Amino acid sequence: MKMAILGAGNIARKMAATIAEMENVEAYAVASRSLDKAKEFAQKWNIQKAYGSYEEMVNDPDVDLVYICTPHSFHYEHMMLALDHGKHVLCEKSFTMNAQQARKVLAYGKEKKLLVAEAIWTRYLPMRLVLDQILDRRVIGEPHSLTANLCYPVKGVRRLVDPELAGGALLDVGVYPINFAMMVFGNQIEEISSTCIKTDSGVDESNSITLTFKRGKMAVLHSSMVSTSDRRGAIFGSRGFIEFLNINNCEGINVYDKDYNLVETYKPFRYITGFEHQVEACRKAIEEGELECKQMPHSEIIRVMEVMDTLRKQWGIKFPTE
Repeated sequence: MKMAILGAGNIARKMAATIAEMENVEAYAVASRSLDKAKEFAQKWNIQKAYGSYEEMVNDPDVDLVYICTPHSFHYEHMMLALDHGKHVLCEKSFTMNAQQARKVLAYGKEKKLLVAEAIWTRYLPMRLVLDQILDRRVIGEPHSLTANLCYPVKGVRRLVDPELAGGALLDVGVYPINFAMMVFGNQIEEISSTCIKTDSGVDESNSITLTFKRGKMAVLHSSMVSTSDRRGAIFGSRGFIEFLNINNCEGINVYDKDYNLVETYKPFRYITGFEHQVEACRKAIEEGELECKQMPHSEIIRVMEVMDTLRKQWGIKFPTE
């Protein structure tokens, strides 16, 4: 499969490094608004084609899958561009600015019979399956509540405080605790309550979120771009609890009984960067003629965006380009 990278920033470099170590996938092309930047990127990562515009790259007939890693505010535009030229799409989180854009993109992908996937890598990592198996075995009994947090001091990154680029902690890091909660409790959320602290530019700097699910389950979540957190998730059950080390890139899972004894522990699998799992999921889905990845189905993409739309509405945050 020939993969093209749309955008040549930090996360693009991580993807290029990943693909360089993979079998059955070739980093075939890269596009940037600067041809010089694209050429420099291509030379560093041994990529065959470099383009100075996104339109040129999606017109290349040899491109199979386009990985989009531009700022959130451009995801909708760039996905529609790729789909319009018959290319399968893997787009970085957050998928779009809002649920309305997500619905339009996914509908267009189905109309064109093309794969559209979100690159929320935690949904694809093998440790997600380990967690599912622990919960299925009922080691902690019935899970009733969970907590999850993800905070990095990244306020100095310009795009994160720029409303024009759909900045804020929520779409950049808050999306991970939300996904963690939904991976455990599903998507039937009955109530959302929250609060946030805003930057001078008007986007959320730190937030606190409580999600109430059907059958009396609750998730208490926190994210911020001004502090460092322990990045942990914890799931509390009737017979014990699970400690999930680093919800952004699992470093281990510990299981405790109701007497606080450590009864099971799991270490992560060895991998290239972790990005290879979402790429391989896309490759398999394309090969099998599927239009979505089972690890992150379209219904879940839309539900996550709906949750974040509700949160921003509660905070009075609307992006200028919406």
